[in-house]
Amino acid sequence: MDSAERLIESTRQLLWSRGYVGTSPKAIQQLSGAGQGSMYHHFSGKKELALVAIERSAAALCERAESQFSAPGTAVERIAAFLRLERDVLKGCPIGRLTQDPDVVADAELRAPVERTFGWLRQRLAEVLADGVQQGEFGPPTRAVRLDPASTASAVVAAMQGGYVLARAANSPEPFTEAVEGILGLLFALVADSRSEPHERRRDLVRHAVRDNPADRL
Repeated sequence: MDSAERLIESTRQLLWSRGYVGTSPKAIQQLSGAGQGSMYHHFSGKKELALVAIERSAAALCERAESQFSAPGTAVERIAAFLRLERDVLKGCPIGRLTQDPDVVADAELRAPVERTFGWLRQRLAEVLADGVQQGEFGPPTRAVRLDPASTASAVVAAMQGGYVLARAANSPEPFTEAVEGILGLLFALVADSRSEPHERRRDLVRHAVRDNPADRL
């Protein structure tokens, strides 16, 4: 990598582990092996470099997610593949952790790619879920309990990000796994329930017919 790439990748790592305040120009230069002159030749300062690094991390997250969302399979299978991707759970989400950084949240420019990334993630999850609804994966539109793609997508993202927080608090990846499997269990249960509905409806129709026509009891 050239010096600009080393500076960006080093900043990505430091933002992930230390946050914005802890990512000093000196720390970036030491990790990247680039001198101060090289850093300010490519970037106007720490903020510009941090913004490029955040954009790079956001793009990497979206690319990784899209590879699962666009893969073959049912909606729930694709979402499960995304949530079960191998992650360094105890380090947290490289984008999600920035929401806990007051300097990032207070700066509209630095916050923008974070907000945009989570907006994209919720939208793509909603699109995948909507595709599942259209394909009848969650049962017919007349069923009593219907899945709302937008709110369910937000619940999936919330479960994942909350799982990171719980895992870091416990210093164990287990709470993250439990959070992910918990939300997936609910989605798979909706699919399983929808598959049983035709049989249940037929059985109910028979019961009503027998009740309405006493002669059929003979």
